[in-house]
Amino acid sequence: MTALFQTYGAMLAKAIGIHTLYVLVSVACGFCLGLLLGILLSRVPKWSGVILPVLSIFQTIPGLVFIGVLFILWGNTASTVIVALSVYAMFPVLKNTYTGILGVEDKYIEAAKGCGMSPLQALLRVELPLAMPTIIAGLRMAAIYTVSWTVLAAMIGRGGLGTFVYQGVASNNNTLILLGALPAAVLAILFGAVIDRLQRKVTPRGLRKEVGK
Repeated sequence: MTALFQTYGAMLAKAIGIHTLYVLVSVACGFCLGLLLGILLSRVPKWSGVILPVLSIFQTIPGLVFIGVLFILWGNTASTVIVALSVYAMFPVLKNTYTGILGVEDKYIEAAKGCGMSPLQALLRVELPLAMPTIIAGLRMAAIYTVSWTVLAAMIGRGGLGTFVYQGVASNNNTLILLGALPAAVLAILFGAVIDRLQRKVTPRGLRKEVGK
């Protein structure tokens, strides 16, 4: 074990750092984009009948194919990886934002209007806080999925834990595969735990018991 870390320790640490950076940047971009589009769709629900099915079809495109197409268009750059991952991270946030906002009961919206709130104030102070548990659940899905999708960055030579996985598969070396796969699994667990804690923090007190079930 000592010899293993002496040989691959520095490479592994660098790969974990690159992998984590890709995940953080991509999920942040995907969350912002998904949140904005989800809000827009909730304002005009009739668009969802067209846009959501199209996005669902797009989501079925394998990440390997998508990142390959972007590689052809943009070349071997970090932005290629980040754009591809951000697009995939956007989907669960968008769907959960749309679902969460539309799931807010009418009585709360009517109460906000009765208090003299504008539509924007009602959105920011009532609808989004009540929808936040659902939105954060989408963020959790996006983060966990992105940890695994980031392995594809190694396919175009952009580093990350996928480097060990691909090298291990190519050389039939199970040790290398595990060096890439196990840290990725740990990262997914850590991101999930952090976002679970965030979800509890942003959930209104009256809804915390329901979220905890």
